[in-house]
Amino acid sequence: MGNKQTVFTREQLEAYQDCTFFTRKEIMRLFYRYQDLAPQLVPLDYTSYPDVKVPYELIGSMPELKDNPFRQRIAQVFSEDGDGHMTLDNFLDMFSVMSEMAPRDLKAYYAFKIYDFNNDDSICAWDLEQTVTRLTRGELSAEEVSLVCEKVLDEADGDHDGRLSLEDFQNMILRAPDFLSTFHIRI
Repeated sequence: MGNKQTVFTREQLEAYQDCTFFTRKEIMRLFYRYQDLAPQLVPLDYTSYPDVKVPYELIGSMPELKDNPFRQRIAQVFSEDGDGHMTLDNFLDMFSVMSEMAPRDLKAYYAFKIYDFNNDDSICAWDLEQTVTRLTRGELSAEEVSLVCEKVLDEADGDHDGRLSLEDFQNMILRAPDFLSTFHIRI
């Protein structure tokens, strides 16, 4: 008795439950996934709020991300410094937003940030080119990519300024019935 190791305080676990879409059990499972990425770096006791970041190279190699053409952008968007290195909070946020329980508008907001490669709060033709090239894994010619991007802008650019605002993007997502099923990671 008394040998049970405490990973989090009760308050920490409750806070994680309050700011994610996860149960305590799921939070613990994700903690151990995080800890398994860098056991020499991530302590088993988080009650003292250690300042730990798992490097992008390890985050990007996770089975859930390694084949995703947007893995680097996903890690950059969810990391607090934009470098892809993640704290436990960043890691939990990423999995929470990508979970089946996250609402469509939250997923759309983060998808927008992921596709906004130049971080200017809009999706321009260049951002679309990056997105289409990754989605098609480079199998389209530059001319075909340009044509697809032009069609997307024609269809979704509500104010015709040559770029997609968050509102334009959200309206486009509303017309994509498979968005919720494709923008998620199973834990």
